[in-house]
Amino acid sequence: EVQLQASGGGLVQPGGSLTLSCAASGFIVEEYVIGWFRQAPGQEREIVSCISANGRSTYYDDSVKGRFTVSKDNAKNTVYLLMNSLKHEDTALYYCATAKSGRNDGRIYDEEHQYDWWGQGTLVTVSS
Repeated sequence: EVQLQASGGGLVQPGGSLTLSCAASGFIVEEYVIGWFRQAPGQEREIVSCISANGRSTYYDDSVKGRFTVSKDNAKNTVYLLMNSLKHEDTALYYCATAKSGRNDGRIYDEEHQYDWWGQGTLVTVSS
């Protein structure tokens, strides 16, 4: 069974850093695209970042470009999202997801409708 478990969220001050983890089971991270999404209170879910199956291509939303970094640790079957220079507007529930159609294609999937399996999410709160 495909499972995705996001963790690492918490309370952080503006300008601080936080690393989120997405532990996968039931599939091999190296074979599938992984996306990071977030949903702030009262707002629509939006894509934050994604990384291709082979880890060689990445995508970042303009709002986080230059501040966030997505990576894969294939040995641990885990995907990470390093968040630097955090802002109040980064406060949201963060999810990781994968797309069935994104298997071994080396492509970036930057649209929410392309993703099929979702984790439960981890809450990030940026506040002083």
